[in-house]
Amino acid sequence: MKFGATTIEARRSSTPPLGEGRRFGWRWRLPAPLLLLLPAFIVLAAVVVVPLLLSLWSSFTPFRLTRPDSIWTFIGLRNYERLFTDWDFWVAFGRTVLLLTFALNLEMVLGLGLALLVEKATRGQRILRTIMMFPMMFSPVLVGFQFKFMFNDNVGLINNALQSLGLTDQAIPWLIDGTLAFIAILTAEVWSSTAVFAIFILAGLMAMPREPVEAARVDGCTPWQTFRYVTWPYLMPFAFIAMTIRSLDIARAYDIVKIMTDGGPAGRTEILWTLIARTGYSDARMGLANAMAYVAILLSIVFTAIFFRQLAKARAQVGAEW
Repeated sequence: MKFGATTIEARRSSTPPLGEGRRFGWRWRLPAPLLLLLPAFIVLAAVVVVPLLLSLWSSFTPFRLTRPDSIWTFIGLRNYERLFTDWDFWVAFGRTVLLLTFALNLEMVLGLGLALLVEKATRGQRILRTIMMFPMMFSPVLVGFQFKFMFNDNVGLINNALQSLGLTDQAIPWLIDGTLAFIAILTAEVWSSTAVFAIFILAGLMAMPREPVEAARVDGCTPWQTFRYVTWPYLMPFAFIAMTIRSLDIARAYDIVKIMTDGGPAGRTEILWTLIARTGYSDARMGLANAMAYVAILLSIVFTAIFFRQLAKARAQVGAEW
């Protein structure tokens, strides 16, 4: 009996703990944390990594949706070389940058004004914050339909209001003229996303200490000087965070433009992602469309890096002054 007990004890001592796994030939086992995370890794690879690699590969092929076997024909960098001489691509890129520039500046100015007004309110501030966030609750598709109806030539609210006020005697072709259609799209973007800047800037105003502002007033600074040299430097990091988020949104804008103008009239409101969708699905040139998409992603990364650098500078300035 003693010999049997000793044998059983030896077997137990030779068995490795469950969490450490077994590494004896085919009996090797993964650690318990990796086993728990393995389903998530498999799902992530299936829905993200594999499609991403497949789209990257197809950008080096003449892949067309009408010829599925063309995805196995490797042509190197020919699609990317073609983009450098593709006038439509660079026009759409320039129009996207123009939309991004105007939208970011207008949203920042309007968001700053809203944040200052809400911060000065003595009553109903919570209700005002809720109302301020209201446009963000709408999906971009719904916003596109809403503003497409508002800028309609015949029954649109904008033309009816202008004619009722006597500012014009005929309907303005908002969505037919290229410049006016761009203004309509810009208006929809600004209306739907100004709250992003307002929320971040309002958070900065509520977190800002009051001592430097009071000291500036005691020293005889005007309200503008107090805002310019005390308040705004403190709010700049919050504004740059909102700018980074919105730059990524505008750089991949698609829904509002697709619903309101579909890139028209005559391609005068075509931006990067509407051009990519048209190339990939309407023209069935998926390989070229994926090459456009990866160039657009690289350009978005460049803009994001620029904004993050400005954010780091603003944080360093705030840390030095405050």
